[in-house]
Amino acid sequence: MTWLKKIFGKISNMIILKLAVLIFQLKDTVAQTTLPQFANKPKNLQFRLPRVIGNPERIYIGDDVKLGPGCMIKVSTKYPGSWMRHPDGNHVSQTFNPKLVIGNNVTATSNLHLATTNYIKIGDHVMFASNVFMADCSHGYDHAEIPYKYQGLTNIAPIIIKNGVWIGQNVVILPGVTIGENVIIGANSVVRTNIPDKCIAVGNPARVIKKWNGDTGTWQKVKKKRLMDV
Repeated sequence: MTWLKKIFGKISNMIILKLAVLIFQLKDTVAQTTLPQFANKPKNLQFRLPRVIGNPERIYIGDDVKLGPGCMIKVSTKYPGSWMRHPDGNHVSQTFNPKLVIGNNVTATSNLHLATTNYIKIGDHVMFASNVFMADCSHGYDHAEIPYKYQGLTNIAPIIIKNGVWIGQNVVILPGVTIGENVIIGANSVVRTNIPDKCIAVGNPARVIKKWNGDTGTWQKVKKKRLMDV
C-alpha cells in the first residue's frame, strides 16, 4: 500500500499549502481592513501585521506606500507613556505637537521604527531595509543618580529624509539629521550629521566615502581627512 501512502502524502501537502496561502491572504485582508484613520487618505497603502501605530491622526502618508511586518510608528504628544512612568510620579512630564510625513512610493522591508515628538519627513521613493531606527529626540541624561527613563526627552530636532534615499540594514538616524537626495546609507551605520545629496555614507558615525560625479556619471571615492589636515 506504499502507493496509497504517497498519494495521501501528496494530498496532505497540497491541503497544507493551500491553507498556508489562505492564511496569508486572510492576514493581508485583516491588515488592510484594520488600518486606522490617518491625517489624510493615502491610496494603495499596504501596512502589514504585526504593527504599532501611535496617534495616526498626526501621520500623513503618501500613495503606494508599502510597509512590511514589525514596523512601529510612534507619534508622541506627551511623555511619559504608561511604560515610562515612575510608580510614585517622580518623572518629568512633557507635551508635544508632533507631525510625521511619509512621501509617495516609500517602501520598508520590515521592522522600521519611527519615533517623533517634533517632526519627521520622509520624501518620495525612499527605500528602507530591515531594522531601521529613527528618532527626533533622545532620553535625558543630566543626572547619573536618576534612572534615565524618568528624566524626560531632550535633544529634540527634526529629521528630514529627501527623495530617492536608500537606507541600509540596521541603520540608526539621530535627531537633527538631514539626508540629501539619492543618498545611500550603508548597513549598520549611525547617522549623526547631515549627509549631502548623491553621496554614499557608512560607519559610526556615518561619513561620506563616495560622491556622484555628474560629469563622468560615476561614483568617486572621498579621501578620509588626516588629523594634520583638520
